[in-house]
Amino acid sequence: MGSNRPHTHNSAGEPFKHDPSFKGPIQNRSCTDIVCCIIFIIAILGYIAVGILAWSQGDPRKAIYPTDSRGDFCGQAGTPLENKRKLFYFNIMKCASPMVLLSFQCPTTQLCVEKCPDKFMTLAKAYTNNKEFNYYKNFCKETVTSSMSLPEILRDRLCPTMLIPSKSFTRRCFPALGLKGGVVTVGNSTTFDDGEGNQRDAKDLVDGVKNATVVMEARQVVMKIFEDYTQSWYWILIGLVIAMLLSLLFVVLMRFLAGIMIWIIIIAVIAVIGYGIFHCYMEYNSLKNEPGANVTLQELGFHTDFTIYLQVRQTWLAFVIILAIVEVIIILLLIFLRKRILIAIALIKEASKAIRYMMCSMFYPLFTFLLLTIVVAYWAVTASSFLSTSNDAIYKVVSQLNCVHSGNSCDPANYSTSKMKADCPDSQCNFAYYGGETVYHKYLIALQFYNVFLFFWCANFVIALGQMSLAGAFASYYWAFSKPGDIPTFPVFSAMGRSLRYHTGSLAFGSLILSIVQIIRVLLEYLDHKLKGAENKFAKFLLCCLKCCFWCLEKFIKFMNRNAYIMVAVHGKNFCASAISALNLLARNLLRVAVVDKVTDFLLFLGKLLVVGLVGVFAFFFFSGRVKAFENTAPNLHYYWVPILTVVIGSYLIAHGFFSVYDMCVDTLFLCFLEDLERNDGSSERPYLMPDSLLKILNKKNKTKGRE
Repeated sequence: MGSNRPHTHNSAGEPFKHDPSFKGPIQNRSCTDIVCCIIFIIAILGYIAVGILAWSQGDPRKAIYPTDSRGDFCGQAGTPLENKRKLFYFNIMKCASPMVLLSFQCPTTQLCVEKCPDKFMTLAKAYTNNKEFNYYKNFCKETVTSSMSLPEILRDRLCPTMLIPSKSFTRRCFPALGLKGGVVTVGNSTTFDDGEGNQRDAKDLVDGVKNATVVMEARQVVMKIFEDYTQSWYWILIGLVIAMLLSLLFVVLMRFLAGIMIWIIIIAVIAVIGYGIFHCYMEYNSLKNEPGANVTLQELGFHTDFTIYLQVRQTWLAFVIILAIVEVIIILLLIFLRKRILIAIALIKEASKAIRYMMCSMFYPLFTFLLLTIVVAYWAVTASSFLSTSNDAIYKVVSQLNCVHSGNSCDPANYSTSKMKADCPDSQCNFAYYGGETVYHKYLIALQFYNVFLFFWCANFVIALGQMSLAGAFASYYWAFSKPGDIPTFPVFSAMGRSLRYHTGSLAFGSLILSIVQIIRVLLEYLDHKLKGAENKFAKFLLCCLKCCFWCLEKFIKFMNRNAYIMVAVHGKNFCASAISALNLLARNLLRVAVVDKVTDFLLFLGKLLVVGLVGVFAFFFFSGRVKAFENTAPNLHYYWVPILTVVIGSYLIAHGFFSVYDMCVDTLFLCFLEDLERNDGSSERPYLMPDSLLKILNKKNKTKGRE
């Protein structure tokens, strides 16, 4: 029978034609995008080779232990320095040099010690007293002896000229600076003897301490965050389990009460955000008469302790404004789309029926999450623990005077007899940093870039595999004339098997395109970071435009890939042909795409938002100690926002995992639904396979009932 619609060629391609033999995902298919499959396999083998190379060259100790001037690790177990866990600087004021920020190493002798000095003392004074000199030798090189003369010790720089009361910070000895009446002090004194007969102000130490700690402060924050995780990990797990149970509860209830659940989610999201506005306003109002609460965020500046911001009224005012804007946007969207929500609910109901026949699909995100965890762990171990520390110890000439060799590389083993030492008798060959000049080290940045690129490619491949597997399963449900008789026994595993056997190349192709765009976005962010202090307005504007364009391009490619994978799963064609077919199909039904598909996405997003909101509010009250019932139960933390953010982000990922099955199911059914409209006309020979609820909304019907 011919169609009652003319199939004319247009810019959106030819509509699908009726095919009586078509019954869903085709079984007789061939391998697609073989070239890209081969390239992907070679790239994976190269990725493994990079990991092996990094692990063989790397040394994680360099990221854990501080190093002295010889490159030895302070406090490493099984070495002579096992009990000497702290790093001592001979002259901390040398750290005031801007070069410290470039080389991460002060141009002064550094020594591993058991504890930091706790008193003022000069070498000249200590040398005259055996007891004091024995204490002083704890901060000298091992070769110094009591029989050596003072000029000999100073000539060979075996000891520092002075000791300053210090405190350990990230296992490094820094002067114990303080404030007394607005004046900088060290060891309760405003001045100190520099060991050369000069009285110096304590404030002269500030620049040295500031530059020496600029790299260490970030590490200190990381260590505190790590401690918070060790104290709260089990509570975080409980929060994530609650998020999982809530997500599962919503999904199960939607299976039976899809329409009611959607309206409950809509009302609950509005209520949760409304409560958030009320709570933030009450906090804002309660700080009205608090001293210092009216300080602006700009005046406050940046602090690693985020609890400081919660004591400022402007922070809560910002929260009120942001939540109010979100609330208004959601309400306006719901008012504007109120008629279309009914169509979206019908589509979600059909998705619920599909999931009912294949409940194993609900747990497929766990498999995707496991694969992503492996990908992330491999990248993190290779990049952070090994590639970033895969270097050799580099030594540089350090001199107090204007030595022509200052900053040049040197060998500490024979430096005392070298020409550089002869030219500059006062110079020393000190450890500078970890680096190298071998072929491996020259290409270290390229290896890091390759590691990042393969991380994106593998992560996108794993996500694509999940999308295509679920699409194949749900498509087999839609096109089944008799349910569940015509649905495969294990639809998800069958679809995944087809995807890996025939379409690994297509998955690799789509994920490669997306990865290239993401890498470009990373590079643009890096350039933006570098140009922050630049005055070139045109360069900033151009960079901003490029970032915006590539953000839009990434969103479009994700949309295109998702629909292309659905068409690959159904028709078994290569990636490009499937992408064109999907985009043409959507273009021919542009109004339905904008109205139905996007509304469904919005409703499912509200479901994720509700789960995150409920768990986030619970986590905030628990970890912040705002509820008296939890005061003794909640762990004592440096930053209580650490577990809260972890729970919120983790809850979103969990909710996204569960709702992504619905999301993929709706997208697949929607494409099948559009194709069904083109293939069939409702006659007895060509009945629609869409559900009766959708037929009714679209004012269409089958002349004879051809399905249940």
